[in-house]
Amino acid sequence: MAAQTPTPARAPEGRVLGLRERKKQRTRDALVDAAHQLFLSQGFARTTVDEISAAVDVSQRTFFRYFANKDEVALAVMADAEDFFIECLRRRPAEENPLQALRAAIVQSWRELAVQRDDRPSSVNTALELMQMIEDTPTLLAAHLRRITEQERVVAGLIAEREGLDPALDLRPKVMAAVFGGVLRSAHLSWSAQCEDSGPEGMIALIERHFDQLGAALAGDWH
Repeated sequence: MAAQTPTPARAPEGRVLGLRERKKQRTRDALVDAAHQLFLSQGFARTTVDEISAAVDVSQRTFFRYFANKDEVALAVMADAEDFFIECLRRRPAEENPLQALRAAIVQSWRELAVQRDDRPSSVNTALELMQMIEDTPTLLAAHLRRITEQERVVAGLIAEREGLDPALDLRPKVMAAVFGGVLRSAHLSWSAQCEDSGPEGMIALIERHFDQLGAALAGDWH
């Protein structure tokens, strides 16, 4: 895939960004885009913060106002997509059971982020491009897995809240969050292994296929 410019991170629902915030968002987006293009063209390890900053014509000091380190800017697109998934999950109808809500929210988030806005390509294409780099870079993979673990905690809390359960007493929200995270990661790994240029819809179809196998995988009799 060719390098893509990420869609800006969204403001909280119903709030319009002011001029100062929009300027900061543009700078952040430019840093993420420059880092992404450099990582793909010359590799993560060979890219420096100075090069990323120079590509956007800002100082290294400005870079560190937005990101703590090179790992964080590399994972920014994935982190934004994961945060948007949590927003989608919060908005799912109450009548959906937890698995239905989780499955619908992840498909919704991939599909909505895949839509081009304001003449900017989608952040989903960027996330797809970054997946293999993350898997191949130990420091990035470790940081990504830490964030996934934190996301599971948040998901478990949301499920417990939706169902009116105490997660300290009822283990089902934690188990469901862990199962969901495992299925999703399996789909992501499958996509990376295939190395197909199938785009967002290809990833959505792969996620759906993995979820379709969940019932059979949990059944007592596999034969």
